[in-house]
Amino acid sequence: MAAKLEIERKFLVREPGIVAGLGGRRLEQGYFGQVGAYHLRIRIAGEEAWVTLKSDTPGAARQEYEAALPLELARRLLDGCPERHKIAKTRYRLPALGQGEPRLTWEIDQFHGRHAGLWLAEIELDRPDRALDLPVWLGAEVTDDPGYRNAALAEAPQQPALLDAELQPYILALGPFD
Repeated sequence: MAAKLEIERKFLVREPGIVAGLGGRRLEQGYFGQVGAYHLRIRIAGEEAWVTLKSDTPGAARQEYEAALPLELARRLLDGCPERHKIAKTRYRLPALGQGEPRLTWEIDQFHGRHAGLWLAEIELDRPDRALDLPVWLGAEVTDDPGYRNAALAEAPQQPALLDAELQPYILALGPFD
């Protein structure tokens, strides 16, 4: 499976009230080490779960591999993940107005637990040079600040991941890796 190129800009949120009236989705995710040059992440949202391998390259563009996981497997793995390697957040989606085609959506994350009070907004772009009208509710851009990446917030382990036997086939199905 080929990696998807994710082009994403990230900002602090100056006015969290922008999500008033929007329904959010709770996300739990844990980081399990590295597979090659990629961080291994397990994410659960409601009754859905995924395994993701995401490169740690600087800038807005990064490689990503992702596949669905059985919820029971993801829950077992997250339950065994040390708390310092996890983050919890509620994600809100807000259409980006006046941005042309293809339509864009802001993903606004309200972090919980030890990161309570942190709000980040991300927007995924179709190309790196796409012009973007920034809404007034945004704060500073932190795209190039590695401290605001989810892997950094979760203190992702930097050693090679020890792959659970049940998880291994899902990881192998994603490769070969660049």
